[in-house]
Amino acid sequence: MIDLFRAFDVSASGMYAQRIRFNTIASNLANFESYRTMGEPYRKIQPVFEAVETPENLQKGYIPVLVREIVESDEPFRLVFDPTHPRANAEGFVSYPNVELVKEMADMISAMRSYEANLNAFKTTRELAQRTLELWR
Repeated sequence: MIDLFRAFDVSASGMYAQRIRFNTIASNLANFESYRTMGEPYRKIQPVFEAVETPENLQKGYIPVLVREIVESDEPFRLVFDPTHPRANAEGFVSYPNVELVKEMADMISAMRSYEANLNAFKTTRELAQRTLELWR
């Protein structure tokens, strides 16, 4: 029965990680055309996941995921020629955030599907635990 509780932990860590991923995607979409206080375009953020893989966890098949950090992307800003824009440089180019709408939307769908998969694993584990308890009655 203890192993079932570990399965809850693994699924919960996956749901948490995907929720953080979803939050970063939402932030990126919200700031698609935003600038920071100092005038630099917004930089895309993304979570860095890490498998909590110890010899003990590996032996028991228990590898939760950890959100190690949230980092800014080092991808270059989008340059658009618009000499009438107030933020245009001397050559007429405007730097926009390094957020690609299509990629963010695809990542959002992926995060949603991953969250749903972890939720289904959690529900299945709960069902197994309930059935096990019923057998002991």
